[in-house]
Amino acid sequence: EFVNQAIDNVRPALELRARRVGGANYQVPIPVTPIRQETLAIRWIVDLARSKSGKSFEQFLMQELIDAYNNEGEAVKKKNDVERMAEANKAFAHFRW
Repeated sequence: EFVNQAIDNVRPALELRARRVGGANYQVPIPVTPIRQETLAIRWIVDLARSKSGKSFEQFLMQELIDAYNNEGEAVKKKNDVERMAEANKAFAHFRW
């Protein structure tokens, strides 16, 4: 239950996809499917734990999971950044098809 709650706190609702329209690239916000939400959340947690050095991977992974469970840490920050960028680019949502 601890791991499920940590992953749920990192799941993004929206993501950005690049669309090329008329020679210009637009970052278009797209809703994320539940399977992709879980995949992205796990990937972000593991990648952030891997990117750190100094202690063992297991210690960094446990700390990242604890931070995600408490709605803090780098993985939750990444989720918030992605959703903030999607919200800022919602003017281009009409390019979604």
